[in-house]
Amino acid sequence: MACNIFLTLAPGNAKMPALGYGTWQGKGDDLESALNIALESGYRHIDTAARYLNEDVIGKVLKQWFESGKLKREDIFITTKLAPTDMHPDTVEARLKESLQKLQLDYVDLYLIHFPVSVISGSSEDAHGDTSVTYLDIWKKMEEQVDSGRTKTIGVSNFSIKQVDNILKSCRIKPANIQVEMHVYFQQKELVDFCLKHGVTIVAYAPIGTRGYNAAMQGYGRAGKVLPDLLSDQVVNRIAKKHSKAPAQILLRFLLQLGVAAIPKSVTPSRIKENFNIFNFELDGQDMSDLRALDKGSDGRISDFKSWGRVHEHPDFPF
Repeated sequence: MACNIFLTLAPGNAKMPALGYGTWQGKGDDLESALNIALESGYRHIDTAARYLNEDVIGKVLKQWFESGKLKREDIFITTKLAPTDMHPDTVEARLKESLQKLQLDYVDLYLIHFPVSVISGSSEDAHGDTSVTYLDIWKKMEEQVDSGRTKTIGVSNFSIKQVDNILKSCRIKPANIQVEMHVYFQQKELVDFCLKHGVTIVAYAPIGTRGYNAAMQGYGRAGKVLPDLLSDQVVNRIAKKHSKAPAQILLRFLLQLGVAAIPKSVTPSRIKENFNIFNFELDGQDMSDLRALDKGSDGRISDFKSWGRVHEHPDFPF
């Protein structure tokens, strides 16, 4: 089954499949196998980042699909991101070229600033923000990457409304997309309304929650907070039973019907396939209203980035 919902990105009216495959924490053979299953299932939007350290695996799989003739470059939408530790005007071009080399591509479809703060990182406790560099400085270099053809479109991730607005007021090429945490417990209604009003598309990460968050925090030597289990929510499960669908499918369909793209991540074959099978049903008005009512505002946020030492003290910290 092919993805039949697309978002249009400016400039150039690029078409982004609204359901993508997320690769955060994906590594090695597990990711290679999962990505093959995702492509076989119909995913044509792959999300990665320099910080994920897996662009080379994705490049290997894509090359195999291209060489076999099963896929053409124009058939697939690839997003990658500039790492927070590489936020300097002199490094933007070099880092995108490195990403392209690992991905074995001539261009990406979307290149994002991963975080609005330039992070100087030692140990997790020593990490702090560089006040000599601003995201507006970086944006000018991002625009040059569009000019060069190394990326079709550019955008941001984990930015606030004010920060997006600042770019819109000063840019030559406006952000085509913002990627943020978004799910039924954290719906970011004000941000979504602002971005849609200004023609900035939205991609939701952690759209069904993220069970890998606590493991990631332990990797930083910190205890993760207790996370809500969106898949066990009673309202979600009631609606899932009504449509003979899995809870994850309800959570994803909800976002797509809001006009938001989603990038769920799984390495379990059955879940990869299940997550993609959301184009043969539609949530009705009551379903959407009931799911809208689950929003917890900022209390529903999972990823607050407070694990990065003193980065939260920086004036451009978005939360």
